[in-house]
Amino acid sequence: MNTTKILQNLHIDALNPMQTNALSASESKNNIILLSPTGSGKTVAFLLPILSKLNKEVNGVQAVILAPSRELALQIEDVFKKMATGFKINSCYGGHSTKIEVNNLSSPPAVLVGTPGRIAFHIRENNFSTNNVSSFVLDEFDKALEMGFQNDMDFIINSFKNVQFRMLTSATNLKKIPDFTGIENPERIQFLKNEESQPDLTYKKVISKSEEKLETVVKLVSKIGKETVVIFCNHRDAVDRISEALTKKGVSNGSFHGGLDQSDRERALMKFRNKSSRVLITTDLAARGLDIPEIGHVIHYQIPDKEDAFIHRNGRTARMKAKGIIYVMITNEEHFDFIDPEMPLEDLSGNYKTENATDFKTIYISAGKKDKVNKVDIVGYLIKTGGLNKEDIGLIEVKDTQAFVAVSSYKIKALLASLENTKLKNKKVKIPLARD
Repeated sequence: MNTTKILQNLHIDALNPMQTNALSASESKNNIILLSPTGSGKTVAFLLPILSKLNKEVNGVQAVILAPSRELALQIEDVFKKMATGFKINSCYGGHSTKIEVNNLSSPPAVLVGTPGRIAFHIRENNFSTNNVSSFVLDEFDKALEMGFQNDMDFIINSFKNVQFRMLTSATNLKKIPDFTGIENPERIQFLKNEESQPDLTYKKVISKSEEKLETVVKLVSKIGKETVVIFCNHRDAVDRISEALTKKGVSNGSFHGGLDQSDRERALMKFRNKSSRVLITTDLAARGLDIPEIGHVIHYQIPDKEDAFIHRNGRTARMKAKGIIYVMITNEEHFDFIDPEMPLEDLSGNYKTENATDFKTIYISAGKKDKVNKVDIVGYLIKTGGLNKEDIGLIEVKDTQAFVAVSSYKIKALLASLENTKLKNKKVKIPLARD
């Protein structure tokens, strides 16, 4: 392995102390736990050890990297490709075409990175062999546990019969490493500071009569204002009721539960990510492993039966010293052992104006990766043909046959008019507002 050449390809002058320690430890240790803050370079710290153990003579998947979100999986794939090692890598994640992934796996990569749910799917379907997997990495393991991926990770790891190297990374201190990881007597590489281990969460109790709970949650959302909110429910019908009530008030929102079509769920998440929608209402089942940004407010409209589900929900908000507010909505008749009876009350006695406006709206473009369209193409098109400024363009998501773009709400009407009957990369495209 030519580390110097790899660092040049990555435009890195030298490894930092954490990366150096990780690489050095991997030369003699087969079980490593790396504790280091987000943004400290953990991706390079585990890719170099993985790379050093790949064998060009082996045909098949040799290393599996599990990441808790699609963004992280794609980031890892991108870094590995920039290393220009000659080894193939593929990523698998929810929302991506399984057909494309199966096709990629028919000529198996040396390294496979993906979310636990999707990797587990491919193993169950026998889309790739686990016989040659000799290394695995559990990246951001703390987040993966928060998101409820334990069962999938357990299944995946138990399918590996010839593992020789295990590595786990986390941005928080871990009290106990679950047995299913197979990590025994690990070398711990500690680069965390004590104050980085816990987020700053504020808990507030909202008392409501059961028959007035829907009215109360609408009032709470109005008081929170323009900031993003996730509302958790135990049942699908509660999700639908809240969504309907907020929609009547003109509040942009999305629903996410198992009774909705996959396309509807993906669109709700996409609009929440790109700030076209500021409220996401979801069930616990659907909330496991949600690919959503860090948020400042979590509302428990209904309280789960078990404390670990309650903790998982709260994990959707503040991380890495960010601040988050957790609202617990209960009636005077409800009592839960894990809810602090002394929790301060949220005052909702005032009158609050409902905030309807969002900074962005989402447009749909009828072209994607298969049309050789990328984010750079779209930005150039919207600026040159649509007359937008760079700051008018928000998050862009390019899929296989379509793309979605967040555009400044104030520019949307003029943009749609200027793009009518125009071409993107010599292809005539349809560009309406994305449907709700």
